[in-house]
Amino acid sequence: MGSVKWKTHQRLLVLLWGLSFSGVLGFSELSFAVQPEAVSASRGQRVVLDCQAQGESPIAVRWMKNGVQLQESARARARVLSNGSLCISSVRTSTDQSDEGFYQCLVQNKYGAILSQRASLTISNALVFVAHPVPVEVTLGSMARFSCAVSGSPALIRWEHNQRSLPLDSDRITVLPNGVLHIRDVTMKDAGNYRCYATNTASRVTSREAELSIIPAAGPRPLMKPHILAGPQNISAALHQSVVLECLAEGNPRPLVSWSRADSKPIDVFGARVLGNGNLVISAVKAQHSGTYLCRATTPGTRNYTTAAGNLTVLVPPTLLEKPESQTRPRAGTARFSCQADGTPAPHITWFKNGQVVHSNGRTKMYNSKLVITQIIPEDDAFYQCQAENSRGSVVSTARLIVVLSEDRPSAPRHVHAETISSSAILLAWERPQYNADKVIAYSIHYMKSEGLNNEEYQAVIGNDTTSHIVDDLEPARNYTFYIVAYMPMGASRMSEQVTQHTLEDVPLRTPELSLTSRSPTDILVSWQPLSPKLSRGRVSAYRLSHRTASDDTLTSVELPVPGQNCTRFLLQGLRPDTIYLIRMSAATRVGWSQPSAWSSHRTPKTSSATVPPAPNLELEPLNCTSVTIRWHPTPSDAVIQGFKLCFHPDGQSEGSILQLPPQHHQHTITGLNPRVKYHVKLLAVSANGDGYQAHQTVNTPGCPSAPNRRLAALPPPDRVQAAASSSSSVSLSWGRPAFSSGRAVSYSIRYGPASPSDAGAVRYAQTTEQTVTLSALRANTRYEFAVRLHMDQMSSPWSASVYQKTPLEALRSPPQAVRATLIEDGTALVSWDPPDQPDLCVTHYTVLYASHSAGSAGEWQVLQREAVNTMALLEKLESGSVYLVKISASNPAGDGPFSGTVELRVRPRAHQGKNPRHTDNHAEKTAFIDGLYHMDEKSMPGIIAGVCIALSCIVLCVFILLTKSGTRKAASSKMIGQVRNEVMHSDASSANQQQAATAEIPMMRTHFIDTKGGANLMMSRAGPVTSDAHDRLSRRSIFSNTNANKSTSDDLARVHAAEKTVLHYEDEQILFRPLEEPETPETPLTRRQNINETPLSLM
Repeated sequence: MGSVKWKTHQRLLVLLWGLSFSGVLGFSELSFAVQPEAVSASRGQRVVLDCQAQGESPIAVRWMKNGVQLQESARARARVLSNGSLCISSVRTSTDQSDEGFYQCLVQNKYGAILSQRASLTISNALVFVAHPVPVEVTLGSMARFSCAVSGSPALIRWEHNQRSLPLDSDRITVLPNGVLHIRDVTMKDAGNYRCYATNTASRVTSREAELSIIPAAGPRPLMKPHILAGPQNISAALHQSVVLECLAEGNPRPLVSWSRADSKPIDVFGARVLGNGNLVISAVKAQHSGTYLCRATTPGTRNYTTAAGNLTVLVPPTLLEKPESQTRPRAGTARFSCQADGTPAPHITWFKNGQVVHSNGRTKMYNSKLVITQIIPEDDAFYQCQAENSRGSVVSTARLIVVLSEDRPSAPRHVHAETISSSAILLAWERPQYNADKVIAYSIHYMKSEGLNNEEYQAVIGNDTTSHIVDDLEPARNYTFYIVAYMPMGASRMSEQVTQHTLEDVPLRTPELSLTSRSPTDILVSWQPLSPKLSRGRVSAYRLSHRTASDDTLTSVELPVPGQNCTRFLLQGLRPDTIYLIRMSAATRVGWSQPSAWSSHRTPKTSSATVPPAPNLELEPLNCTSVTIRWHPTPSDAVIQGFKLCFHPDGQSEGSILQLPPQHHQHTITGLNPRVKYHVKLLAVSANGDGYQAHQTVNTPGCPSAPNRRLAALPPPDRVQAAASSSSSVSLSWGRPAFSSGRAVSYSIRYGPASPSDAGAVRYAQTTEQTVTLSALRANTRYEFAVRLHMDQMSSPWSASVYQKTPLEALRSPPQAVRATLIEDGTALVSWDPPDQPDLCVTHYTVLYASHSAGSAGEWQVLQREAVNTMALLEKLESGSVYLVKISASNPAGDGPFSGTVELRVRPRAHQGKNPRHTDNHAEKTAFIDGLYHMDEKSMPGIIAGVCIALSCIVLCVFILLTKSGTRKAASSKMIGQVRNEVMHSDASSANQQQAATAEIPMMRTHFIDTKGGANLMMSRAGPVTSDAHDRLSRRSIFSNTNANKSTSDDLARVHAAEKTVLHYEDEQILFRPLEEPETPETPLTRRQNINETPLSLM
């Protein structure tokens, strides 16, 4: 609203520019050269408050204390000096004559009067303890904490142990600036009496003593999850004051303490440090330090953690974002002064005219920190001052209004008439002035809301070629008051008569914000506040409440008619426990229904026999555009409340962290919010029986006040940020300086950490004045995130866009460990090893080098490679009687690692064939074991195939003869077939005996091993030898069996174990060797453990 419409020629534009021109940009009629400042003094001290004015003489000076003029007398201790300053000879602090308070200097001359800024006089009092230390009893090796507090001027607090100064050179003892004492890992020597003493310029006081008792530990400290003994408190601190956020955590092992902000903003590294074992100290706090801080205690190497939160509010004195400007206005004109201020708490603005407070009347109105004077008269010519004030101070700005008188003004427009067109538009019509109507060059239409106080007045200017105008952009269902003024080159007419007209109703602009609570597991109480007239756009006639479960689309709705007074709650009953319900609302006027609100979710409580606290009564109030004050009142119940849990999050986002609040707190302020954003706030009480019922409300933060006349200097962030990995543990970062004209010195902050840190402690910061930096001590093979910001003259830019860089893989620094080489059988050895001992290990393959002693000396090594998952290899075809050297290295994409130490392997001379059939050069009798299945050696396969083919040919021949011969020769044919069958059976039995004998040569291993890279194709299995698929299929096709196979196999096995031979050592288990397809019999078992003179070998 408030748009200005120009519909006239160049002469009209020139006139309006002249009328709105600020004729007095700077005035010398009256101003301050020196203003009083805040003073702190001791009792009986002499104090002078300065005040010097300049301007046209004579200038009268008076002093105000707490808004009341000071009376001077000859005996008064306070008197005004010749230069205008106030002198108090001896300040007092008595109840009836205390000099403490706020002082202002008022100066006046013929042009008017102005007030100085307020100055506080504070008198230092003697220190008084408001909290003494209390006795503490702790277990040996745990944490101890004492605290004390004093009232009065800032004091220095120190501690004594048994009336001796406490040494502070130990890293176990920490004294915080706020007077808290921490003792970590207490010993028996720490037992005794502790007291604190506080000193300032006026006094020194000592507290009562408190005893520290230590209980001896019964044994080793048990493992304990992290627990925060003392977390951060809600603190309000003045600008540039030092602040301590305490976090004392205990656990076994000792927890790691990290800090973060609830709004995810980084903690400013300038002036912030960690004191002791996790206490955050911020020196010289600034406005940007305000927010909720989270202390997190984490057990090292685990995900066990606990958090505590505290809110820091930085109190900032007022500053003026927009100052009023001096103006020159004609009589009957309108003057507008604007004044916008910022500070914490939000400043209160007061307007003064010639040193007196301005009150609203018919012509003078104040709204939204603006002062509007309509129908100006000569008496309005004066000094006008805007004073912004909060608990931290005040600031004043002055402007002058000069009234210009003129003659031959036209009379006021006549017969003003208003007609409603729609819910947002009204048509105005009028007749020209009765006198000097031909000199009118423009009309000015003034309108404002009729109801309420300090309503803003709007103005629209149109040309003189019309006597009607449509005023739009009005609010529905509102009464507006209009009047019209005619303008001529010499001035403005008087205002016309006022008319009032009502706009039509419209559908509500939006629905109320819902508050959802449960009083039992089967109900939800929906409550809301009535819509404001601006949002309702008429009288609300009904509400429509709809709900459904999150898993079902079936919608249930109920319409709630609104009687004479608004209904503001409704109880949904008969719901399911422990179920998420979605609820929304619509509102209606006589025109129609509004759009439904967004769905609000609420989970009904679980059914429980325990008594838990009911939902608190919750109230939300926006404090400013970035802060919301939360107040609550516990609902009476039998449950004992042990604290409260509070969480909040923007609409459409997941829930944030939970704040733990003590039971005595019934108010909390959330800061660091975004303007014009809807937030969900949830609160519940906690008892010994568990969490209580939850209260859920939403609140919208307002928009921040604009500052059109103030140009805030904003530094651009660094650009062209680039990152490149220098090594596996360092990254080089470079960036460009923003293109702004200032040649002042700048510095940079670098924020870096893993791209997905598990906690805030993983993020680190660095500072530099250069545009390049190398960050070291990084983890290899890790993706890092980097951002840079710029600092200049106490200003900081936003963080640059993040860049990402992954550190390369680190080359292996250590060789494989515990290399072992063991001879399994003649010519075959097993080599095993452990992975290299290196953190963040990444191995792609292993390289095994082996050679005889002479070949190794000549550098002629044989090479085997194994995958990273394999830590064993077989060395085959080794020469008997030789000594082999074996060494192994590991490799990854970054390169090959070092070789292990050389291991010697001695191969025994090969025994004579006749003495032991196990060791033979006949490869046809050897078998290999792969994938747990037997395969015949390649040289024995042709003989076996030939034998099988002969047997099959005989069978086919016999069948053919049986089919072709007559019945008379059946007996002869049967005899022939029987002979052939016996031959085949003997042949197959002989093959089976050879197979079992060869099987006995294969040593057994406790675990499977498959040589996947070639070699002898040998595999050992704890389950014993198993036939291969091919052999198994061949055996299944056989129609013969040999009942003597077990006996021959056992005989062969008995001959396997000869003296001085290496075999495998097993537990007392049994394995059966029998012909294929023959059932197991008690006569066939053969124990794996042989009690003969052999060298046992255990494979892990």
